[in-house]
Formats: sequence, structure tokens, C-alpha cells
Amino acid sequence: MKEKKQLRVFKIIKEHVINNKKEYAIIFLIFVIGIFSGVFFVNHLQETPKTEITNYLNQFIEKFKELENINRIELLKNSVVQNIGLAIIIWFFGTTVIGIPIVFAIILYRGFCLGYTISLCITIMGLGKGISFILIILLLQNILLIPAILALAVSGIKLYKSIMKDKTKENIKIEILRHTIFSTIMLIVLIIASTIEIFISTNLLKVVIKYF
Repeated sequence: MKEKKQLRVFKIIKEHVINNKKEYAIIFLIFVIGIFSGVFFVNHLQETPKTEITNYLNQFIEKFKELENINRIELLKNSVVQNIGLAIIIWFFGTTVIGIPIVFAIILYRGFCLGYTISLCITIMGLGKGISFILIILLLQNILLIPAILALAVSGIKLYKSIMKDKTKENIKIEILRHTIFSTIMLIVLIIASTIEIFISTNLLKVVIKYF
């Protein structure tokens, strides 16, 4: 029974991606451009800011090593609030015709932050330690976080196209409702990603931080 439900969920997700493949391709391309922009930015940093960032990261690692107790509930609350805010912003601008460029900008910025973080860690720590650090602090939560954010953006584009095709009040209400329901589901996914970040990634980092 459980396996059938999992297969059904996977089938629904697969059909959703296939039916909106053009939108996903556009959003994914914007996200990738953001990643490369972040990498390019780090690679062309001047020596002074790069040194300051290196010192900050080293201080963070040293403080984390010395930290005995972590207030995970407070961290989880902050992470959830941030993700709820992100979901609401994407949902809101996705419901407005003029807001789609802002949705694109948000996706570009998220890609930039990811590329910036990855490139910075590898530059400062070296390839081996940098990749290990990234896998621990970024991989698990981003497996859910990134697809959820991209899906939110796609839902906004889909809403925009539907409204452009049919501008009747009834259709607009129905499409906004669909967008809202879908956004709520993605919000739940984002909350799960926050939980993974705080209770799994943080614990893993606490265990292996002494090797950095």
C-alpha cells in the first residue's frame, strides 16, 4: 500500500514536470546562470575582501568546534520563517502579471548565492575539504529546497500564461486557487528542508567539523 502511494506521488510529480517542461527549462537555465555568476564573482574578488571572508569562515569553524550546545529549536524557527517568507514572496509575485520578472530575479539570486558559497568554500578550503564541507552543509536540504523553489516559480509562470489566455474573472480565481494550493504544498516541502538542515546537516557538521 505504501509503495503504491509512493509510486503514485512519483507519477504525479513526473507528469507535472513533463507538462511544464518548457517552464522548468527556463527557470533551471536562470538558476544555472545565477550559479555561474556566483562562481565568476568569487573568482574575480580582490585579495582584500577574499582575505576578510576567509578569516570570517575560519572564525565560524573555530567557534562551531567550541560550541557545546546548539539551540536547534531557535535555528529551526529562523530557518522556517526565512523559507515561509521566501515562499510567500514567490507566491505573491507569481500571482501578479508584472511580478514574473521579480520571480526570475529571485531564482537568479538563489543560484548566485549557491554558486558563491560553493566557489568560496572550494577556494578557501581547497577542493577536497571544500567539497566535503559543501556536501555536509548544503546537499541534504537543497535536494528538497531547490526543486521546491523552482517549482514555485514554474507555478507562477503557469498562472501568468493561464491568465493571459483567459482573462475572465472565473478563470483567474480558479488559477490563483491552484497556484495557492500548489504553493502551500511546496511550503511544506521547504519546512521539511529546514528540518533536515537543522537536525541532520547541523549534527553531521558537528561530528566532522574537527577535520576542517
